[in-house]
Amino acid sequence: MEGSIDTLGSRLGELLASRRQNPGWEAAYQEIVATLHRQGFMSGLLDVGQRFPNFMLPSAEGRLVALAEELRRGPVVLSFFRGSWCPFCQMMLEALAEVMPRIEAAGASVLALTPETGGLALKLKQRHGGRFEILADVDFGVGLLAGVVFKIPPLYRTRLEAAGFDFPQRHGNGGWCLPVPAVYVIGQDGVISWRFAEADFALRPEPGEIIAALARMGVR
Repeated sequence: MEGSIDTLGSRLGELLASRRQNPGWEAAYQEIVATLHRQGFMSGLLDVGQRFPNFMLPSAEGRLVALAEELRRGPVVLSFFRGSWCPFCQMMLEALAEVMPRIEAAGASVLALTPETGGLALKLKQRHGGRFEILADVDFGVGLLAGVVFKIPPLYRTRLEAAGFDFPQRHGNGGWCLPVPAVYVIGQDGVISWRFAEADFALRPEPGEIIAALARMGVR
């Protein structure tokens, strides 16, 4: 439904407000944002005007998907998300699924990358109606190339472990890393034409911003 274009931010804000009532969660949340800003982490991300590295990753069904092949068909909206366990990511993926007709009308496709492996991507894709490809970014390979992957700070890791999230099992490695929320619009020449990235995982782009970025590229 079109309504998500205007209401994603408000829904995310409501979710954040409910989470912040828990002092322990709030402290862990603030730790991530403060740590990444203190480290100057965001300055290391791929940005507009740079070429996005080609990659090949397994899809939710186990089929290999290459960025170069997708770009032959049109521009690509590439979204890094933290995982199926993250409600903020779920809202973003739901919003993308809702506006897929408009993205497809612009001649573009969506690739959503998660560090989760072991069949979790397939469950998530089925939940969102299979509207776009969900790829397993095995061992954070593409995320590291893009500069979006960070080591989880101690307090937030403790909160995740207490909540029962076994990241070594979910990710297939013991790195205890995550990507920051980042969305790239990549032209058919492989060059990034638009980017959204935030250290604060509660902030996501409105789908309308992505549609507008595609329109500025002059694609159909």
